[in-house]
Amino acid sequence: MLPLEKPHNFTQLHFYFHDILDSKNPTTLKIINPPSNSHATFGETFIIDNPLTEEQDLSSKLIGRGQGTYALASQQGDFALKMDINFVFIEGSYKGSTITMLGRNVIVDEVREMPIVGGTGAFRFARGYALAKTVWYDPASGNAIEEFNVSIYHF
Repeated sequence: MLPLEKPHNFTQLHFYFHDILDSKNPTTLKIINPPSNSHATFGETFIIDNPLTEEQDLSSKLIGRGQGTYALASQQGDFALKMDINFVFIEGSYKGSTITMLGRNVIVDEVREMPIVGGTGAFRFARGYALAKTVWYDPASGNAIEEFNVSIYHF
């Protein structure tokens, strides 16, 4: 006998991800430098605990945190990151729930698509994708703001 399928819920989320490397309280820290024989920045690895906000402005409502790591994973010069991030929601009906994104992010592309591979709480068994777009970047500091549009099916 086959198990009965539960109906899937479909949720779309929109938020901004603030990658802050140069403040008194950075939310992104470099934890691994590339070896001296590495091609450019290949191997550079960062750990993050970045604010997620409703609007592009960092002072807008905080809805969660983006926690995880990313590393420069391409030697080809296309600036591809390997990202593993848990989006942890702290506000509203999704408070206490998470979604997990794991994938390749070619940061020079205008819009990047990465898979959502799981979730907890309201997003248990989440599957879907995230579209990321850089809306602001400061090359001097490395600080950036990314706009995320996430589409997921979940139980």
